[in-house]
Amino acid sequence: MKKKSLLLVGLLSMVLFVGAQTADQKVAVGLYAGKNEYEGDLGNAIFNYSQVPYVFGGVSIATYISPSFDLSLQGNYGDYGFFRNNLVNGTISNEGNLSGRMFGTKYDGTLSLHYKFNNGYFLSKDAKLSPFLEAGFGLAGYSVKDQGGVSNATRMNTTGTDFIVPLGAGFKYQFTKNFALQYKFVYNITNQDKRDFIVRDENNESFVEQSLGVIFSFGSPKDADKDGVPDKLDKCPDTPKGVAVDALGCPIDTDGDGVADYLDKCADTPAGAKVDAMGCPVDTDGDGVADYLDKCPSTPAGVKVDAAGCPIDSDGDGVADYLDKCPGTAKGTKVNAAGCPLDTDGDGVADAQDKCSDTPKGVKVDASGCPLDKDGDGVADYLDKCPDVAGIAANKGCPEVKAETKKIFAQALQGIQFESGKNVIKKSSNSILDKVVKVMKENPSYNLEINGHTDSQGAAATNLELSQKRSDAVQAYLTKGGVEASRLSAKGFGETMPVADNATAAGKAKNRRVEFKVNF
Repeated sequence: MKKKSLLLVGLLSMVLFVGAQTADQKVAVGLYAGKNEYEGDLGNAIFNYSQVPYVFGGVSIATYISPSFDLSLQGNYGDYGFFRNNLVNGTISNEGNLSGRMFGTKYDGTLSLHYKFNNGYFLSKDAKLSPFLEAGFGLAGYSVKDQGGVSNATRMNTTGTDFIVPLGAGFKYQFTKNFALQYKFVYNITNQDKRDFIVRDENNESFVEQSLGVIFSFGSPKDADKDGVPDKLDKCPDTPKGVAVDALGCPIDTDGDGVADYLDKCADTPAGAKVDAMGCPVDTDGDGVADYLDKCPSTPAGVKVDAAGCPIDSDGDGVADYLDKCPGTAKGTKVNAAGCPLDTDGDGVADAQDKCSDTPKGVKVDASGCPLDKDGDGVADYLDKCPDVAGIAANKGCPEVKAETKKIFAQALQGIQFESGKNVIKKSSNSILDKVVKVMKENPSYNLEINGHTDSQGAAATNLELSQKRSDAVQAYLTKGGVEASRLSAKGFGETMPVADNATAAGKAKNRRVEFKVNF
């Protein structure tokens, strides 16, 4: 008996230890009444209500483990027995008309795990009706009880201890938070075959316990941080002691910036403003203007800013002072990225003063931004081939070729003669060539192209070679006459550029020519 008591104490300690591990240590105590139903070698009384029942009473203590599981320790005490119609002096006779009601006392203790269906998967956690399944292990003890003043000890082996495995099902209906009714059907498998008159070593005895009980729940929800909000509802279970919290157990954040009031150094931050760890509006560029007010949130460190957080622009040209190379630009003047007046053509004269704002790069200009024209002929120096002598635009700023000069060059077209098939100038041509020499000396700005041409008589390659040699001969004559070689160029074109029909003698004569072209 002492060993059994120690076992029950041990099982009870296990339950209380497990309970201490739950979220809110919810404990329930149950009181039960029910009937034992035997199944064994002498028959089956399960669900047999024709005889006076063998009743028992019980008490349980259960603890919450999780939404799906509870752990329960239960102890029962009551009658245990069976009916038999062929008992003679405690032994089994042949079929006869004797009847007997054999019983003793049974007490058992079990540790069981309950699987609850109101776990949020099958039924709502708040469901009042809670079906469950039960499985566990335990011990059952037996003692002899007298019948009609005669001990059954000599006739029934009802003493000793069995190991039992309870398997059951039931349901609980929760009337209030702390009170419920519970029905259970538990089938107890034993490890013995000697609690009745027959030991056959075939089937061990088993018994069913059907019970109805009342359940009382105790304990208060766990509140680890002592903020008045139970842990199972507390969204902030580690709130420091003494901090005011909301209904969810989280520290109050009046301005809604994500930093609780007890940590917030700027408790009135406007809604939506980003804040730092101290609850103050973020000032990313450190210019003294919070980001939610800062129109220029990436201002470089140390730059002076206005009330909107933008760098100061004293002359209002759109370029901040710290970048402005010309901080005193007149109002309304267009400026470049450096804050200086625009100079589109890069001539050093700002567009506002530039009268020639499209001057090519590198061209020297006057104070008004226009290209220089030293000789005042209307042709800018950078285009003027004769920048020191007034000329005309048609001659790129050089003087117009005199009519007399043109006449001389026209005479030279046919007036310069060569020996047939050779590049030897006939003496009859000297007079016209001397005039050309004189023109070149009188007009030092002239550069002369000497172009030789032939008719189509003979091979084209030969004609090309001959025209080049004749042009070279004329160049040599002019150089010998005193014209600088650098002012002369000679080119032969052969028969490629006829000015008349080579089919006639007159046409061929016109095609055999030397042309002079003045360049400046």
